[in-house]
Amino acid sequence: MENCMTRTQTVGTLLLVLGLGLAGSGSGQVVVGGRLNKGMLAFDGHGTLGDFTGTTSSVTGEMTSTPTLVTARGWVEAPAKSLVTGSGKRDRDMYGSLEVEKFPVIRFDLDSVAAGVSQGDSTAVTLHGRFTIHGKTLADTIPGWLWRSNGGSRFRGRTPMDVRRYDIGGLSKMLGLLKMNPNLIVRMDVEFSKN
Repeated sequence: MENCMTRTQTVGTLLLVLGLGLAGSGSGQVVVGGRLNKGMLAFDGHGTLGDFTGTTSSVTGEMTSTPTLVTARGWVEAPAKSLVTGSGKRDRDMYGSLEVEKFPVIRFDLDSVAAGVSQGDSTAVTLHGRFTIHGKTLADTIPGWLWRSNGGSRFRGRTPMDVRRYDIGGLSKMLGLLKMNPNLIVRMDVEFSKN
């Protein structure tokens, strides 16, 4: 159960990373396209045996140049099997729940960006897009902060995710004695460099 939730969280985290390569603040700013330079996806889960975190740095992605932040498009993805929690048994359970052999990739496609308040070089943003996890694609949003760094753009955000929306099962083991909370927090920290 804990493994299943961890996988779902990790998948959600990977998908969130996709929309992070925005190079300006405010809806009127030009967005400079680029490739994902580095990224980290993580999820925080809760189970009968305690809290746990899953992470991956095996993330790829790309942003296209657009005339405004609002029209920015891009994607981020990671191999589902790259998520790790520090427990081999939990990871194996998670991979089983995610069916990583059948659905090997977790992906987020960015459809649009809503810009909020700016503070210095940072802008509050909400990414609107679609996560594809466990073979199912659903619309979702990811709030966070966007800022320039080292000739590119960096995004940090977090969002709640209920893995049951993606038909991920196996959240309980041993006749219900061990249970995984289906509600995770997905976190991302990604950096895009200019093309």
